[in-house]
Amino acid sequence: MTAMAHEPMPTQDDILLEGFLALETPTGFRAELIEGEIAVTPPPDGDHEDYLSLVFEQVMQMSATAMQFSGHKGLVLSHAAGQPADHVIPDATIAPRALRLFRGAPPWMPSDGVAMVVEVTSSKPHKDRVAKRHGYARAGIPLYLLVDRSKATITLFSDPSGDDYVGNNTAPLGKPLPLPAPFSFELETTDFL
Repeated sequence: MTAMAHEPMPTQDDILLEGFLALETPTGFRAELIEGEIAVTPPPDGDHEDYLSLVFEQVMQMSATAMQFSGHKGLVLSHAAGQPADHVIPDATIAPRALRLFRGAPPWMPSDGVAMVVEVTSSKPHKDRVAKRHGYARAGIPLYLLVDRSKATITLFSDPSGDDYVGNNTAPLGKPLPLPAPFSFELETTDFL
């Protein structure tokens, strides 16, 4: 009798990840794998993009460190125990320009070197408020900026530890929000109103 080597059986997580990576979405829609669930998001509305452009403009003009900004860049994040790695597409991914993280990066890149991610809430704010926040913290992304349109607030989460951020600073839209190094300026939110 001869023993034959077999490929290991794929796990449920392997099957989920493979199915997710093969998923085709309609033009403009984004598919993400967040905490073991596939989320498909429609294209953002104009107000969403306006808020994002206001953040982008200030970061590029006022940061103490020259920054690179990528809108809708796929990131692979550390996973929660027993789940495949999260595959998320932040509204904005910001990194020091000197690192040139986006040059030659694959469609789904690791988050190493990312200084801050930005999300502007849309029709399903819970994912931005909780699930994505936990994923960004697990990945060790130093700063997470959340523009919460329905609450009319902007929150900077900082100091990732385990599944969450230890620090957070919330300001109502219309009030400035200090951003620490490497940005080192106050984000002005008056134009958000």
